Amino acid sequence: MFCGIDWASERHTVCVLDDAGTTISTFQVAHSADGLEQLVTRLCRLGDPDELPVAIERPDGRLVDRLLEAGHPVVPVQANAIKAWRDAEVLSGAKSDPADAAVIAEYLRLRRHRLRILQPFSPQTRALRAVVRTRGDLVDQRVAATNQLSACLEAFWPGAKAVFADVCSPIALDFLARSPTPESAERLGETRMRAFLTKHGYSGRRPATQLLHRLRAAPAGLVGTPEVEARRDAVLALVGVLRALNHAIKQLDRSVAAHLGEHPDAEIFTSLPRSGQISAAQVLAEWGDCRPAYDHPDAVAALSGIVPVTKASGKHRTVSFRWACNKRFRAAITGWADNSRHASPWAAKVYADAVARGCDHPHAVRILARAWVRVIWRCWVDHTPYDPAKHGAARKLTKMPASAA
Repeated sequence: MFCGIDWASERHTVCVLDDAGTTISTFQVAHSADGLEQLVTRLCRLGDPDELPVAIERPDGRLVDRLLEAGHPVVPVQANAIKAWRDAEVLSGAKSDPADAAVIAEYLRLRRHRLRILQPFSPQTRALRAVVRTRGDLVDQRVAATNQLSACLEAFWPGAKAVFADVCSPIALDFLARSPTPESAERLGETRMRAFLTKHGYSGRRPATQLLHRLRAAPAGLVGTPEVEARRDAVLALVGVLRALNHAIKQLDRSVAAHLGEHPDAEIFTSLPRSGQISAAQVLAEWGDCRPAYDHPDAVAALSGIVPVTKASGKHRTVSFRWACNKRFRAAITGWADNSRHASPWAAKVYADAVARGCDHPHAVRILARAWVRVIWRCWVDHTPYDPAKHGAARKLTKMPASAA
């Protein structure tokens, strides 16, 4: 038998088919503790959980956890694939939750030989992924709030934006909290500016005179209009948001470091050139620790979106950017790969060769990331940290003697 579940935030629709495609059962359960227990109980009545795979359009969540705990093989399916399958089968365009669940079950029944059963990550990886992804979301929110603050300052007081290099840095936020309008900074002189920098532990290399010059050289800000008061309130509100985000991200940095230190594979990813704790945690959280999930490094490369997609038909052949992938994984692996070329001569050469062939920077970084994936995959499979002395290509480039190990 084959089960398809149309997931929803409040109620899940379930359809079970037999091997001939006949509907055995169709029902709905609530997204609650009792509802999930009812789902597991009703599926158990139909047969052994090991022999009743369940297809669902998401790879995680409490519903998936409960099915795995009950012993059901869970098969994640792509929502786009189900939509295309439904559109091809249902020409009228009719759509309902029971029909969607039946389509998912039918998709599993007919294509089970092409689908991969979900391989759950360990608790350590799931914990690391939770804090890493939350941190990433907060960083995105900080970027958005910073852009809002920059646009607000540019509209009525460009000088305040030009004083410090980063408008979301703690000292820049403290400056804006103290002087949110041009009028509040009219009496700001070199002495007061120097005292402000000393009080806030300014570590930049720009003297107070130069910072004041940046403030005064910019276009004059608005004064004496009702808009100034409104802009002041907007600036103070955004400063409060950015301060809270900076504090939250700093706290999550500590949590990421702690969970990374508890992960069995941490030594592998922290041994990579220029990895650092945050970068290593980002790559490890998306890569995972389930060895059966990847039978070849190309599977990792495809998941992370660093390899192109080839479309060939007759005399027509195109190679294009891979859009369908784990985008968090792509950002993590390419960001680290770009940094690695500043510490690894081999990585620098791979990147330089790609640029020499005419690749632009993002393309060259993806080529370097793909080369690194092959290296990391071997270290990961062998449970061995990266060692340049054992990396043949790197050793030949630097003429490094082979490791005794």
